[in-house]
Amino acid sequence: MPDTNEYIQRLRESNPLREPYLRAAIQALRLPVGSRGLDAGCGIGLQVPLLVEAIGPAGHVTGLDLCPEFLVHAERIAEKAGLSGQVSFREGDVRRLPFDDNTFDWAWSADCVGLPLEPLPLVEELARVVKPGGTVAILAWSSQMLLPGHPLLEARLNATSSGIAPFVKGKRPELHFLRALGWFRDVGLDELTAQTFVGDVQAPLSDEIREALISLFEMRWVNVESELSQEDWVEYQRLCEPESSDFILNLPDYYAFFTESLFHGRVAK
Repeated sequence: MPDTNEYIQRLRESNPLREPYLRAAIQALRLPVGSRGLDAGCGIGLQVPLLVEAIGPAGHVTGLDLCPEFLVHAERIAEKAGLSGQVSFREGDVRRLPFDDNTFDWAWSADCVGLPLEPLPLVEELARVVKPGGTVAILAWSSQMLLPGHPLLEARLNATSSGIAPFVKGKRPELHFLRALGWFRDVGLDELTAQTFVGDVQAPLSDEIREALISLFEMRWVNVESELSQEDWVEYQRLCEPESSDFILNLPDYYAFFTESLFHGRVAK
């Protein structure tokens, strides 16, 4: 697991891959203009500008995270974007949200609920702080094909502890993120909707996208050597390490895609 500073750097570097379809996912929610919402588990605040963009200049977003180092970066991002007057940040635990019932018009949480915490209490907490009729939405990474021409190697990488995280071996199937509609139903949310958003890239790659993909490789498949055969580890190094003469991002016909899945529902009136 990378240290905090390294992880923050990877989040920043990989963000250009995610931002276009994260914006599309947020726009699909049709959040009310001028509304007040919560970004629960906001991390370094990369989605806060997108949420503010969706609700307009009269709206307000509160970002909450347990890690104070993340919040320092989130405040800097908001300030740089000129959004300090429309956002606020608070240190806190998504399992025990420090807000009264019915505080927000909507709640959003990306890469947090069910990853790896028990999901049902978190969804209950999000629903608790949202007003009747308001939206609860969660989103997370759901798939990728990053090694074109090498599907067997990629499948084995995805079957490592890092590749399937946080869905560890022995976890109950209903706790998998793609079963989130069941979590929403169990806490009494209405108008349940699931939708998957796709991002893709193709050669030639800009320097920004190339760096983003390198960071993505490093985040998706961390410390996998012990779980691969020697043959697969050698092949991984050959294809996925930038200094290799066969680095896959150097392919003139490189193409990759990745998906994030969004689940949302409304608090019963």
